[in-house]
Amino acid sequence: MDLSKVFKSLERIIELDEYEKDIFTSLVEIAIIKRNQYLLTEGERCGYEYFVINGCLRSFYRDENANEHTTLFAIEGWWTGNLKSFVRNTPSEFYIQAVEDTVVMRIHKKNMDELYSKIPKLERYFRILLQNRLLATQDRISKHLSESALTRFSNFLMLYPTLEQRIPAKHIASYLGITPTYLSRLRKKNIKSAL
Repeated sequence: MDLSKVFKSLERIIELDEYEKDIFTSLVEIAIIKRNQYLLTEGERCGYEYFVINGCLRSFYRDENANEHTTLFAIEGWWTGNLKSFVRNTPSEFYIQAVEDTVVMRIHKKNMDELYSKIPKLERYFRILLQNRLLATQDRISKHLSESALTRFSNFLMLYPTLEQRIPAKHIASYLGITPTYLSRLRKKNIKSAL
């Protein structure tokens, strides 16, 4: 099991020795998720935290009219899951779906607790990761409320520079809180302004 991308992510914050890497490897698993397959659906309990090795996942919820609202894209090197469901062991309000064929490393909740016990510095890593998630969520909410759709689209292109070519426009529009038709107009404006 090649966990080099995972260890590279960990090493940005903490350093694991070979023994700790062996413990880590023994408590995680690799999963292959086909395009459009779900890792989590509304009502299920989220038992895992996921690290994207290759591919792209999308988190979203459906409103009372069955409209989908994308809240996050997780690409290579990103962690994802449904934190509320994972921590509280409650039914998820969200879906997690593969936008393209995706390879993830996943850690089950009971194994996460064992990792914390055997490698205490992992708690620091995940605390910092959680802080970064919270800051990103706060930024996304404030920008969504205060910025124009064109600015949100430009920021999306900076945050995910290659994603526009990899995923359907309807998912990008859902993430930006606009219609696919309006996204098409923004793309045309963006192209014209780049010329």
